Amino acid sequence: MMIAGSAIGVAQLAHAGFVEDSKMTLGLRNFYYDADNRDGGADQREWAQSFKLDYLSGFTEGTVGFGVDLQALVGVHLDGGRGHHPDSNSFTPSDSDGSATHEWSSGGATAKARFSQTELRYGNTLTPSLPILIANDGRLQPQTYEGGMFTSREIDNLTITGGQLGHAKGRASTNSTGLSVSGATEESNKFTFAGADWKATKQLTLQYYYANLEDFYKQHFFGLIHVQPLSENQSFKTDLRYFRSTSDGANGDPGYRFNNNGGYAKNPGEVDNSTAIAMFTYTFRSHSLMLGHQRVSDDGGLVWLSQANVVNGRGRNEGEGGISFYSFTDAIVGNFARAGENTTFGQYTYDFAGLGVSGLKASIGYLHGEDAKAVNGSGPDTHEWETDMRVDYVVQDGPLKGFGTTLRHGTYRGGGTSIEDQDQTRLIFNYTYRFL
Repeated sequence: MMIAGSAIGVAQLAHAGFVEDSKMTLGLRNFYYDADNRDGGADQREWAQSFKLDYLSGFTEGTVGFGVDLQALVGVHLDGGRGHHPDSNSFTPSDSDGSATHEWSSGGATAKARFSQTELRYGNTLTPSLPILIANDGRLQPQTYEGGMFTSREIDNLTITGGQLGHAKGRASTNSTGLSVSGATEESNKFTFAGADWKATKQLTLQYYYANLEDFYKQHFFGLIHVQPLSENQSFKTDLRYFRSTSDGANGDPGYRFNNNGGYAKNPGEVDNSTAIAMFTYTFRSHSLMLGHQRVSDDGGLVWLSQANVVNGRGRNEGEGGISFYSFTDAIVGNFARAGENTTFGQYTYDFAGLGVSGLKASIGYLHGEDAKAVNGSGPDTHEWETDMRVDYVVQDGPLKGFGTTLRHGTYRGGGTSIEDQDQTRLIFNYTYRFL
């Protein structure tokens, strides 16, 4: 009887940690997307609704705690405008006839374990946000990755992260695909990474990360972030980043070729790049002004993880596209990441809380890239520019507390680039209902 009672007590204790610390939310996102191609290409105008149900358990009690994260996603295409759903986009998947799918859904699960200050996760709902890999959430649904990763904070002021991923599910897809680079048709199921963030002082953080996409590239990242308070309501932030990327395995062979973002490559199809980024931000009360510069080396474009291009093998687009990378030049339309390109950029942001309107923020940014080398290496250098504007408002109290609205608009123009001139507008409404 005593043994039985002890067993029941342990089970209740474990159950308490698992359930009492759990969270369940329903995220609603209504998204209107308008891409006006000024060069005469097909325009895109679509409207859709997303439902995202997340259950995040707590951890069971004990030396090693266990838990699980569950996710269900549903997308509904509300309107696309006749002829305004290109069968090559990552906003909604396409049916076999090239039209937009009316409804699509998917689900996933991630098991997790915690020991001391270390957490391990394995599943297909991972959304890493690291210098060498950022899960994209810029459309209707989030991009998710499949594999395992850990985060350890056993040492004060040091966070160590690592793992291995094999597949990804796109922002408008129900299926997972392998991993690749832009322009390649083959895939890899092995993206290995590790890195550390060290808070050297209260103001200074140093970073190092290594990543390897088997048969495509190896990448080293070094980062420095320093925030210097100037007074009670003033600060100056320095953000320095450096990427060094080289070829790996079959990279350069047919099917494994990197398109170097539509630009020049010393060895066509191969990865060979160094990219340096410097950003400086001055903040004074409600005002924030950021200025920066990015320099891409001459031998090839900056590389980042992409999803395998399986459209040709399946016969239709299922929304695999949409990858982010760790730079301000990952703008609304362009990426400013071709060989030899020098990009100067800036952004001004104002927080209207200073005028008594809490929850309202607005920003305007400008990027100007030049000296990108011509694809053949002998033609005139190309140039491009983009202006991005953004307004965000989140209701601060009342029955609609947390309801958010985002309006983004980007104007892109290029000279000799492979990207079409485009005006793009996004209107997004977000609301999250919390059950637990």
